[in-house]
Amino acid sequence: MRKIITILLGLAVIYGCSTVPLTGRKQLALVSNAELIPMADQEYRKVIAKGPLSNNAQQVEMIRRVGTRIQNAVEQYMAKANLSQELAGFNWEFNLIDEPKTVNAWCMPGGKVAFYTGILPICQDETGVAIVMGHEVAHAIANHGRERMSQQILAQLGLNSLGAVMGSNPTAGQQLLYQAVGMGSQLGMLKFSRQDESEADHLGLIFMAMAGYDPNQAPLFWERMAKQGSGDGTPEFLRTHPSDNKRIKALRDAMPEAMRYYNRTAMN
Repeated sequence: MRKIITILLGLAVIYGCSTVPLTGRKQLALVSNAELIPMADQEYRKVIAKGPLSNNAQQVEMIRRVGTRIQNAVEQYMAKANLSQELAGFNWEFNLIDEPKTVNAWCMPGGKVAFYTGILPICQDETGVAIVMGHEVAHAIANHGRERMSQQILAQLGLNSLGAVMGSNPTAGQQLLYQAVGMGSQLGMLKFSRQDESEADHLGLIFMAMAGYDPNQAPLFWERMAKQGSGDGTPEFLRTHPSDNKRIKALRDAMPEAMRYYNRTAMN
């Protein structure tokens, strides 16, 4: 069995790699967005149907307003980089789920976002929401969920495609998707690597700046999130998004670049 896994890993490295569109980093891609996004859309519909969705019109409108501004920034960024084709199949949607005890947010492959009301007090305001929105959307743009799924398909199941997983065990495919995007559930979650988190922090900072939100507020948000996780209970958001001094320092180091985008947006 170990020999088979080794062979599969070697084949995956040769034939199953792609490039993170914004950083150039090579990543494992045994799953295509063409097959992953429809699956993600289907699971998103189940989550939204279960709800409960927030009936706070002001908060819902804020989530959708921020989401649309981040979406426009992403599409603008990708167009300037000649990478608009990477957004094929994206059908953006932004919803607020009324779960005050759930401190979490996530973005499905394909641009469907869920916020939970429990994270809003830490966000404090619209800029705080933009920090979280930019970060979560950045995970989707960098295909981190696809990368996590590909790694788990190979390591846990010994298979080399999503089709093989769905053919042999559809429930396992659903569980892998939930884990890969950081959805809170009894299934457990896969932690994004430090490399993934660094990419999402950096790209999210750029996206929020391009959307017209002050990137200087990002380190302050993560400081608040770190304090939130210092008690007995660790929020779902921190289980896949570790907040530490290195992360905050990296954000401050990236601030000059982000401010160039922010100032450019303010001038337009």
